[in-house]
Amino acid sequence: MQYKTMVHELLQQQTELHEKLRLTRRLLPTIEAYARELKASHEEWKETLSEARPGSDPLQIESEALEIAVKEMEDRLQNESQVSDQEALSLDAAMAFLKTPTSRG
Repeated sequence: MQYKTMVHELLQQQTELHEKLRLTRRLLPTIEAYARELKASHEEWKETLSEARPGSDPLQIESEALEIAVKEMEDRLQNESQVSDQEALSLDAAMAFLKTPTSRG
């Protein structure tokens, strides 16, 4: 499976973030950027695991490294989605505050 496909599937799990990116026409550039990051993370984990366990099966190392890199990306996207939700709530609260009549006496 390609990195872009994996990232897109992870983004689809974060429906609000996915929709926001789609509506702002930033979905494809975001997928491409995250795919590059995922690939780099995968490569780093392969190297780290290979050094930690010399003589291990390269396919096993590759698989474990990808699993770790995908989990990290999934966690990152969940965090970004939560931050996005909190920003939206903060904006809603600010708008509500500005619309609230104040007593000026």
